[in-house]
Amino acid sequence: MEALSGSSLDLRTPRFSLIPSKLAVPSSPSLRFDRYPSSSRRLSSKWRVSFSCSRHMEASSKTSEEQMGSRVWLKSMGKGFVGFAAAAAALFSVYCDSPALAESLTVAFPVSRAPEVNRVQRTLVEAWGLIRETFVDPTFNHQDWDLKLQQTMVEMFPLNSADAAYTKISAMLSTLGDPFTRIISPKEYQSFRIESDGNLQGVGLFISVEPNTGHLVVLSSVEDSPAARAGIQDGDELVEINGERLDGIDSEAAALKLRGRAGTTVTLKVQSGTNSKNDSPLREVKLSREKIKFSPISSAIINHITPDGHVTKTGYVKLREFSQTAAPDMENAIHQMEDQGVHSYILDLRNNPGGLVRAGLEVAEIWLDGDETLVNAIDREGNMQPINMVNGHAITHDPLAVLVNEGSASASEILAGALHDNGRAILVGHKTFGKGRIQTVTELHDGSALFVTVAKYLSPALHDIDKVGITPDVQCTTDMLTSSKESILKYKSSSSSTLEADSCILVAEHELEVQESKGTAS
Repeated sequence: MEALSGSSLDLRTPRFSLIPSKLAVPSSPSLRFDRYPSSSRRLSSKWRVSFSCSRHMEASSKTSEEQMGSRVWLKSMGKGFVGFAAAAAALFSVYCDSPALAESLTVAFPVSRAPEVNRVQRTLVEAWGLIRETFVDPTFNHQDWDLKLQQTMVEMFPLNSADAAYTKISAMLSTLGDPFTRIISPKEYQSFRIESDGNLQGVGLFISVEPNTGHLVVLSSVEDSPAARAGIQDGDELVEINGERLDGIDSEAAALKLRGRAGTTVTLKVQSGTNSKNDSPLREVKLSREKIKFSPISSAIINHITPDGHVTKTGYVKLREFSQTAAPDMENAIHQMEDQGVHSYILDLRNNPGGLVRAGLEVAEIWLDGDETLVNAIDREGNMQPINMVNGHAITHDPLAVLVNEGSASASEILAGALHDNGRAILVGHKTFGKGRIQTVTELHDGSALFVTVAKYLSPALHDIDKVGITPDVQCTTDMLTSSKESILKYKSSSSSTLEADSCILVAEHELEVQESKGTAS
């Protein structure tokens, strides 16, 4: 929270996880997605990624077991580089154990005298190797990836700080042409884990960079959080944090500044988002951080009075992001609404930028039966593998409408596509963002983390989402409400008045009423 990330697969979890049994050289990655039954009703699938051979990376210094089954040794060349002489060079060697796939690569690079930079050089080798193994584009954006390592090592050599060295890793990754493949610092990774777990100490804001202006804007605030109590509104712009201007700062870096130990304070300067000319005065707000238990789910029941006097109920569920608690929290909300006699549902994915892909698949299984395909993954060789449920059992079969817009991305699009293409839901709103790529998240030896795009995906009906998005069945525009809004509001109870101003919710209700009147299930 207080920063928004794209969808990723969390390697720490035992379900819907990527489990590399061995690492492969890019000449023959043999990426495979396998499906396994699970004892959990809601979590009935697992992913495995297996590779055809193991890889050993040799460079200098200590021996340690690395993540994902790889081993890294630091090895000297000639007299070695223990003395860190300015002209010293390390020998980097990669080879494959499989005789049929044997390959060897040797790259010489200078070793930094600065110990902190030398440690980042090791991180560079680790990150470079993971990209070489698993990145979705085997051409690495039409460049020599082995040469790129050598060039980056040379650029790192004269540096004196770890921060400058990490910048070189980021620059190397940027040449891949994929904004979702990136490295984050140990502090940023801890924030990512907090966001995924749904617990934090902070002020309770969701923020994101507005793509057209580059400004940091508030997407929403947690109910009864310090930010909400201070009157910070959706759309407000964050201008300063503790006296520091936020020009050019991304949402993850800003989130780090907002978070902190409960009881400490942070001072914000905020500009109202209601003024389109951005000339409203800045407002200074001093907030005391708190422990915030965050649920990505909020829900409500919309009551309707039919012309014959009967009361019908529509369950409204807002899902803000796909954290580890998304599926269990939604399951609890639906059970509660089922107990109250709800007849239909609206699932709101608007402005949900994604999160954990695993969570998106888990949520889909709440609504679907059988062995339905949830998504189709395409590896770097172009091989497609459907990811299916295993004997799924939906909690409810009531009609369902899903709200989407241009802020619905990644895991939101996976979920929307799964529900729509399997005939379970009608989509209402505006075209989605169009992020059809899946990332793995790997913690590196120094506590930093590497996000790598490892696959593309298609919807169950084989619709390409990447850079295209999903077009809803029904657009929600003011014009569409002209004929139906009066009749909808006529029979709506006052208890749902807070949702009445939302045109997309009104359109979704109308579509659900049409479905129910026809006797058709969504």
